[in-house]
Amino acid sequence: MNRWTPRTVAAALCLLSMPLAGGAARAADAARAEEIVQGQCSICHGPDGENSTPAFPRLAGQNAVYVARQLAAFKTGVRRSPTMQPMVAELSEADFAALGAWYASRPTHVHPVEDPGLAVAGRALWTVGNTPAGVPACAICHGADGHGGEAIPRLAGQHAMYVYRQLKQFGGRDTTRDNASMHLIASRLSDADMRAVSAFVSGMK
Repeated sequence: MNRWTPRTVAAALCLLSMPLAGGAARAADAARAEEIVQGQCSICHGPDGENSTPAFPRLAGQNAVYVARQLAAFKTGVRRSPTMQPMVAELSEADFAALGAWYASRPTHVHPVEDPGLAVAGRALWTVGNTPAGVPACAICHGADGHGGEAIPRLAGQHAMYVYRQLKQFGGRDTTRDNASMHLIASRLSDADMRAVSAFVSGMK
C-alpha cells in the first residue's frame, strides 16, 4: 500500500532540505562576519585575528560565545571602551554570534617568547599558583592549555604585554569591567609575577 501523500512528500522534502538550509545560513553568517572583520575589526585585530601589536588582543581561536558576549557588553556599556563602542553600535546580536564563530575558526600560531627565563617562573604560577600569597593556579579557570571557555577568555598565544596590562588594571581596579575574582587575584600578584605569567601564556598554543 502506497503511504506517500502530498503531505508526507512535502514533509520529507522539508527534512532533506534542512541540512542544506543550515549550511547556507552558516555560509551567509561567515560571509557577513568576513565583511565586518575586513571592514572594521582588522584595523586593530589584524585580517585573521593575529595582530602584531600588543595594544590590542589577538582573537584567533578565541571562544565564540566569549567573543559574542564581550561584543554585546561593549554595545550595552557594561564593558566600556571609547574604541570598541562605536565599532559595535550598529551591529546586531546575530552579527556578534557570526563574528564569534569566525574568530573561533581562525588558526592560531606559536609565538616566540621574548624572555624564556621569565616564562619558566610563569609556568609555576600557571600550574600551581602561589599558595602563601593566596593566588590559585591560573589553569583552574583558564584551563591547563589556556584555551578558556564561554565565560573565561583564551589566553594561549596572547601578547605578553597585553596580558600584563590587563593584570595591572585588574590589580589596581583600573578596568572597564567588573570581575571580583580577577580583581582579588591580581591584587595579590607582584609586578614580577604578572610579567612572568604573561610571558608564559604568550608562548602557549
